Amino acid sequence: MFKYCLSIVLLITSLNAFSQSEFKNLLFLEQQTSPPANLNAVSWLAGHWRGEAFGGLTEEVWSPPLGGSMMGAFKLVVNNQVSFYELETIIEENNSLIFRLKHFAANLKGWEEKDQTVDFKLVNVTDNKVFFNGLTLEKISDDEINIYVAIEQNGNITEEKFNYQRVKN
Repeated sequence: MFKYCLSIVLLITSLNAFSQSEFKNLLFLEQQTSPPANLNAVSWLAGHWRGEAFGGLTEEVWSPPLGGSMMGAFKLVVNNQVSFYELETIIEENNSLIFRLKHFAANLKGWEEKDQTVDFKLVNVTDNKVFFNGLTLEKISDDEINIYVAIEQNGNITEEKFNYQRVKN
């Protein structure tokens, strides 16, 4: 799993070289600046979400906008054991949005260097999709979302889809 996340980190630095037509649900910055936006564009993400990916169960929990940011946590559980976590934020920065994350092993030891994050700059906002550089958030309904991420494995880049259903208490 460490190789998977390291591949995402390395991939972010080289995404601009790939053609938009290769990925149906992803967009990449090509020497452009991020468009103006605020957290209203992603406020629908707030809540508790569950899905399946990478041979296990995935979970994301997002707080509502507060203080110019949204805070999220991701967990992958395989064979009833935590594989890894992510701490995520979407922040209003420079009159736009940026999605940042850090990976942590099951014992909460960080994967990125202390002062490093994986950053996805905003590319575009539509009625039901928010495109970051190599990561897309899609609202299907109030109770279903998709998250698409560009992932590199063995030199190949693929678009991975995470489908989530809202957890209702």
